[in-house]
Amino acid sequence: MIALVDGNNFYVSCERVFDPRLEGRPVGVLSNNDGCVVARSEELKALGVAMGAPLHLLPPDIRRRAALLSSNYALYGDMSRRVNQVLAEFSPDVEPYSIDESFVGFDGFPAARLEAHCRALRDTVGRWTGIPVGVGVAPTRVLAKVANHQAKREPAHEGVCLLGADDAATRRVLERLPVTALWGVARRSGERLALMGIDTAWQLREADPRWVRSRFSVVMERLIWELRGRPSITLDDMSEPRQRILVSRSFGRLTGDLDELRAAVRQHGARAAEKLRRQGSQARALQVFLRTNPFLAGEPQYRNSVVVALPEPTDDSRAVLEAASRGLEALFLEGYRYQKCGVMLLDLVEAERRQLPLLDGPAGEARRDRSRRLMAALDRLNREMGRDTVRFGLPRRDSAWALRCQRRTPRYTTRWDELMRVKTA
Repeated sequence: MIALVDGNNFYVSCERVFDPRLEGRPVGVLSNNDGCVVARSEELKALGVAMGAPLHLLPPDIRRRAALLSSNYALYGDMSRRVNQVLAEFSPDVEPYSIDESFVGFDGFPAARLEAHCRALRDTVGRWTGIPVGVGVAPTRVLAKVANHQAKREPAHEGVCLLGADDAATRRVLERLPVTALWGVARRSGERLALMGIDTAWQLREADPRWVRSRFSVVMERLIWELRGRPSITLDDMSEPRQRILVSRSFGRLTGDLDELRAAVRQHGARAAEKLRRQGSQARALQVFLRTNPFLAGEPQYRNSVVVALPEPTDDSRAVLEAASRGLEALFLEGYRYQKCGVMLLDLVEAERRQLPLLDGPAGEARRDRSRRLMAALDRLNREMGRDTVRFGLPRRDSAWALRCQRRTPRYTTRWDELMRVKTA
């Protein structure tokens, strides 16, 4: 069995941990340079504020009532790391999927005790970190995603939902679930499936896998097997392009060599940037993670991750590689033999619809145009001449991005000079 643990309104929850006055208030978190809303509390959603709404277009009454905060990626990344540390207390098999989601493996765990174990996990995460989470448990990742949705949407589950492969309850859920709500089914794929008479997740589960593969892809076939309870999908197969792009790989051998790790992170970052451009998106931030082998007895263990904000939404490999390099430098510790590292691009936006800096002017547009032409030439050469015909070396380490974060809260957990201060009467 595998669980998907997902933080509820994660960015907002991180802010509320350190400022209880935000509880019950409409809260929004803004993109880099305070451009648009990228995270919303339930109260802000109820006011009709859409995801991606530009700050300057919000009605004055909502701006007065809501707490609108700058992105605080240092805080969110560290809180994500803390949540994953708690999850590791309940299973050695923790796979971060995004900054607010992780898969937790429970292979071999007694089925009769699993629900109680997951409720203890949920309670402990809330008590130790302050972050409320939903837990969905099932035999496969796709069903765990469905179970997690149920856990968060149905109060009767009290935050934890277990779904078996062939349970009657699972069938009822899948019969009501639109196929486009499934992990990995994009809108266009959903439209094509609808033309074939497949509108619900249950109808897709009952479809002929080979027939579906011949009309879509091997990933869609694997999704059917996942719905039937047979594990068939890895995280690299399902790095939802609309939300995030993940590139990671386990090493052929354990290594503690920083130069080897740099090369791996550079390769992962370059591949992620290629995927980003291919789908016409840009990223606002990225996460770098690093871990040892949790199943190797006698080895010192270490796992960590860090989120690095980008200066503006970008698909430029140079910006991605520089940020990823800085993230690795912050994570690396001597004395460990590492098994895996990865780069995850976060908070993706469509390149054609992203908000441009208001005061950037012609120079900024010229710079972006040069970037577009350079990346297009790079991709064309690698496409026509073979992968990695042209590649980047190590990025400079002395660059620094200056972001406009006028509404950013303190980085409580990562800066000594921004620790919380308590005053007594």
